[in-house]
Amino acid sequence: MSIRQQHADWEANTNINGDSQFLDALINQQAYARILELTAQSHRFDKLDLPKDLRRQFLLLQVGAPAAPSDPKLLAEQTNLAAELTGMYGKGKFCPTTPGAHCMGIDEISGRMAVSRDPAELTELWAGWHAVGAPMRAKYARFIELQNLGAKQLGYGDTGELWRAGYDMTPAEFDTELDRAWNQLEPLYRELHTYVRNRLIAKYGKAADRADGLIPAQLLGNMWAQEWGNIYDIVAPTDPKLSSYKPVELGSALQKQIGEHDQAAAVAFAPGVDLSSDAGHAAHLAAGKDMVRYGESFFVSLGLAPLPKTFWERSQFVHPRDREVVCHASAWDLDNIEDLRVKMCIEENDDYFTTVHHELGHNYYQRAYNQQPFLFRNGANDGFHEAIGDAIALSITPKYLKQLGLTTEEPPAEADIPLQLRTALDKVAFLPFALALDKWRWQVFSGQIKPGEMNKAWWAFRAKYQGIAPPVERTEADFDAGAKNHVPTNVPYARYFLARIYQFQFFKAMCDASGYTGPLNRCSFYGSKAAGAKLQKMLEAGQSKPWQATLKEMTGTDHLDAGPMLDYFAPLYNWLKQQNAAAK
Repeated sequence: MSIRQQHADWEANTNINGDSQFLDALINQQAYARILELTAQSHRFDKLDLPKDLRRQFLLLQVGAPAAPSDPKLLAEQTNLAAELTGMYGKGKFCPTTPGAHCMGIDEISGRMAVSRDPAELTELWAGWHAVGAPMRAKYARFIELQNLGAKQLGYGDTGELWRAGYDMTPAEFDTELDRAWNQLEPLYRELHTYVRNRLIAKYGKAADRADGLIPAQLLGNMWAQEWGNIYDIVAPTDPKLSSYKPVELGSALQKQIGEHDQAAAVAFAPGVDLSSDAGHAAHLAAGKDMVRYGESFFVSLGLAPLPKTFWERSQFVHPRDREVVCHASAWDLDNIEDLRVKMCIEENDDYFTTVHHELGHNYYQRAYNQQPFLFRNGANDGFHEAIGDAIALSITPKYLKQLGLTTEEPPAEADIPLQLRTALDKVAFLPFALALDKWRWQVFSGQIKPGEMNKAWWAFRAKYQGIAPPVERTEADFDAGAKNHVPTNVPYARYFLARIYQFQFFKAMCDASGYTGPLNRCSFYGSKAAGAKLQKMLEAGQSKPWQATLKEMTGTDHLDAGPMLDYFAPLYNWLKQQNAAAK
């Protein structure tokens, strides 16, 4: 992506208004036109004998070309639609009809869903946010038409085929790779689903007990039912030997430590403080930066350099008071060299602590490959990019938290099941959501799903892969996929499925490099320069070689392998089977 595109996209995401959307669309239109021109010219060299690196750069240019029509009028229409859809999501609000209630954005709604245990309130929040998708429906259908026109001009059947072509294998081989990994992991997911459903029924009764065996989506603690960690209190083990251990209440521990170490940030945690006031907002910003410093310190402990000064000056750490922004967390490299940033609306809690480590993984990757030729300045594939920070976050163990002073003790062996369950509620539960989203989208691209069937098909995929259902009746007047950021912003999602598996492969490789020999789920390589050197070598390679070769250098394996993830969760898998058998 060009520097002008990066800056235009940054402005459109951090200051949503008509002008920023117009400029973003215009600059993307100009950039896409130029990339399509260069892509067309590159095919003149297809049959020539070129140096290996140059041949690869031509290949990456071709498979990375945007699915956009070459006709200037249609290209302008597409880029304008892209900007509009992004803005519609970013400005989305749910405004309850209750007297005195205020309108809420997705971050506040998500915070409420995480802690509410009232099925009626959860249903209201779920339905209220999902209403943001309906106005996008017609625009999204047209956006798909225009993308497909561009993909066909590039020689692909549809946009989904173009997306799947970017993995150093054919689109069909990529499909097979995903299905093979899912087949490895599905038995673990099904045991988790059965266990969680039984516990939800015990908690909510009829509100959770559907005759078809599906779980109502609003009861899982997350707007999209993609990660279930927020309902750990409902599904925690009841065996006294296991239930005596409780995961660290990280939110309160973070607030306490930040407040003790940073007087400016401490104001944000005072009872009744108004975060919209000058003092409250300044304190909230200081606390947000402190959260990010925890993540930076992990990478520095591995021997990697601190983030540049400009990172702290230019990033968006909390929601600004004066404008609408897209709060969905993301990492940015605006000059393809050193202008690294994050865009977040941080709260001091468990989820954001993990998210900080995840986003900084992108930033450290971006900086590590900045000496490569321009077309190699990317992850080995997009799943690698998403997996780096998550592999680091797997080291957020009790041992690591103790080293940070966020807890005072390491739990006994009996705590492994509760710890693994809490982790699986996010890591394992996410897998079928990631798979369902892009399998649905690929069929929308291919025309197997017609514009008049998009919502019905969306829930069919969610039922098939996740085993969940909407809490209220849905029709084709709704567009529930649009309530998930990555659909209106057109971000491919298979990368997140890949990342959930790669991260365990990377994690094991770094644990091995650090000399760790115990149970994988207890490993933390915080402070290991050997693990850091292994990581840095992989990051520096960027996209200069097929991802299979980069993966083999890192892990010894040249394919997507669920083995390390299954090893990590093996004790939990056996325990879940025992619990489910006993519940029959």
